[in-house]
Amino acid sequence: MYDVDIMNLNQYLKRRKISKSIDLNINRKKLWELITSPGHLNNCHPFCKKNDVICWEENYHEDMLTYLNGLIYKRVFQNWDLEKGYDLLIGEADGPQSYVIWRIKDTIENQCRLTITVYPYLLDKWPRMLSFIPFVIWIKPRLYRYLDSVLYGFDYFIRNNESVPRNFKGEHPWFS
Repeated sequence: MYDVDIMNLNQYLKRRKISKSIDLNINRKKLWELITSPGHLNNCHPFCKKNDVICWEENYHEDMLTYLNGLIYKRVFQNWDLEKGYDLLIGEADGPQSYVIWRIKDTIENQCRLTITVYPYLLDKWPRMLSFIPFVIWIKPRLYRYLDSVLYGFDYFIRNNESVPRNFKGEHPWFS
């Protein structure tokens, strides 16, 4: 497990968040192996053009995600909790970062739940009261749809043992 700067973590956790879960027909150990394998987004992420590893070592993980529309985000992993999940920062290399939490939870035998929670950087600099309506009307529905597509991309890969089709479940205005 990595050490994380608590001061910075609290800054991210003060943001509004969006969370989505899916129950998958895979056990915890196999799901952990899938979501922690280098370049795994190439097979499972419906808006991924390519997922290049920068560094994938025992105590440090970092990669680049190029979306279908050419947008390039760097992912720097902050916490790595064996077979339970990880946290990461994602965004343009020198730009604002969103904080993302991936968690695995057992449900029934040989099944588990994958939950992704995003604390987006969008509207982060706005006063909280002023950002509420734009967040609810504009950001939340788009980010929720994005998470839905990503989670069902993992489900597709697990069920079919083949890469998820690009733009699975439809194009996305931010990433397609």
